[in-house]
Amino acid sequence: MPAPLTPRVFATPDGLGAALADEIADGIAAAGQAGRRYVLGCPGGRSPRPVYRALARLTAARGLDLRHVVIAMMDEYVLPAPGGGFRDIDHTAHHSCHRFAAEEIAGPLNAAAGPRRSMPADAVWFPSPQDPAAYDVRLAEAGGVDLFLLASGASDGHVAFNPPGTAADSGSRITALAETTRADNMGTFPGFADLAEVPRHGVTVGVRTIVAHSRRAVMAVHGAHKREAVRRLAASTAYDPQWPATLVVDCRDPALYVDAAAFAAGAAPYAGSRADG
Repeated sequence: MPAPLTPRVFATPDGLGAALADEIADGIAAAGQAGRRYVLGCPGGRSPRPVYRALARLTAARGLDLRHVVIAMMDEYVLPAPGGGFRDIDHTAHHSCHRFAAEEIAGPLNAAAGPRRSMPADAVWFPSPQDPAAYDVRLAEAGGVDLFLLASGASDGHVAFNPPGTAADSGSRITALAETTRADNMGTFPGFADLAEVPRHGVTVGVRTIVAHSRRAVMAVHGAHKREAVRRLAASTAYDPQWPATLVVDCRDPALYVDAAAFAAGAAPYAGSRADG
């Protein structure tokens, strides 16, 4: 059974983001020197924003070549399609993960790299609502995900769109969003006027997708509203379906990065963790 993860504590979200971005930049550079692809698993939302901002700065400062980089996104909202099945929401919608990836990940990274070192147009991947299981095959054929950047829902521990109760062997699929997840998403995407506007379904990677295909997984948690998430994650020794983000303990080379605000309530049980700037 895995040992509980010792949180690495940072003074601020920006300090957390800078440390993780530095690790990712090192991985990108090493993969480029080895002549191989670098696959970065990415969520949308608030938690990874400090990482993406810092990685764009490092890309410019270090002159990183991103032509071998793939951004593997984790989910997207979907709506019932005419005639049955599901379809993506409008990719320009304020809450679209496609829009988030274009405007907050790939766009800034490519601008920082410059036109001769940018990722190719097809380097941002998503699971398809028409054939979600094909995403797991694609990640496997790519050699796995070099680093899966993960985030935990504040109120229910959802990871990607996997709700409480998700089985450990779940793959990429269409899933109904938990009401707690939909409520959390109102904070993630403030363009929602009320809960009724939040879609009820999403296409998502599964728990097995993340665990089976990650070479490294880092859970990034920051903000006082994530204290319960830190408490649960730091105490976990196995996957708990009622808090899906605990999957990180079963991943290869896992880590838990938190900021001081998220760590505060759990400081006593986890005394001895190192605080970073």
